[in-house]
Amino acid sequence: MEKKYYNNLIVSSSPHMVSNENTQRIMGMVILALLPSLCVSTYVFGPRVLILTAVCMVSAVLFEYLWNVLMKKPQTVGDLSAALTGLLIAFNVPSNLPYYIAIIGSFIAIIIVKQLFGGLGHNLFNPAITARIVLFIAFATQMTTWPVPRTAATDAITGPTPLGILKNGGGELPSNMDLFLGTVGGSMGEVSAIALIIGGLFLIWRKVISPITPLCFIATVFIIALIAGEDPVFHILAGGVMLGAFFMATDYVTTPLLPWGKVIFGVGCGIMTMLIRLFGSYPEGVSFGILLMNILTPHIENFCTNRLYKPKKEKKAKKGGAEDAE
Repeated sequence: MEKKYYNNLIVSSSPHMVSNENTQRIMGMVILALLPSLCVSTYVFGPRVLILTAVCMVSAVLFEYLWNVLMKKPQTVGDLSAALTGLLIAFNVPSNLPYYIAIIGSFIAIIIVKQLFGGLGHNLFNPAITARIVLFIAFATQMTTWPVPRTAATDAITGPTPLGILKNGGGELPSNMDLFLGTVGGSMGEVSAIALIIGGLFLIWRKVISPITPLCFIATVFIIALIAGEDPVFHILAGGVMLGAFFMATDYVTTPLLPWGKVIFGVGCGIMTMLIRLFGSYPEGVSFGILLMNILTPHIENFCTNRLYKPKKEKKAKKGGAEDAE
């Protein structure tokens, strides 16, 4: 067989689908879906939000570009995955975070979590979430100093988040309407639930993400809060539940692909989040919950795959045994 025809017989693994979607379009739509929340955060905290976001995105893209140059690999910055990672890092940190810490976060996400594991599609953990947790451990003071909204009637520069108030006291809890609209302290990913919901619904409408994981995540948080005797609406609107459910627990690489896997993953994220919120020393548990479920993703996939195909094998075996008996 001639060599020029041999390559035509090499077929990649299934599924084989023809689609206009590619990585760049998908990442671009996720970035677009985050813009409403970015606009609200800029209004709430001021123009520094835009500068910090630019620093995170530019540094993430630059690190990916330099890595590809040094490793003599094809350039991948055009797929927008690094830009999205930088944007999500900005959404997971205080808007007053020093810029050098934000750049360190981009290095951790792009080089350590993503590229050292083989690049896009090979990382075991969500890069932005892992970067947030590492920064939280390494720079605890800076990562827990939250700016007060410009619209707040107070002379204070910084203050606790709503979940921090619930956990430790020290202030009056904001109303659920404040949480819904976004006039509260916290990171960009904790501001304006309505803006994040709009972005999430846009992604579901465009079929970029499945609604299974977000619904299971949010419903689990709601149910556990209700059982614990706390306000379930407060718990789903406060903190990073909306950002985590729509934008981070739906990552293609680090979360399950099968429907039942998405259910297990979403429920697991909700359980982990509420266990940390209710019994842990840290007021928020979304990032830790998603990271822990990332670790379990291969096992969830294996379990769901076995459940999907095992009944068919058993059915075939029984049918063969009946025919032999005849």
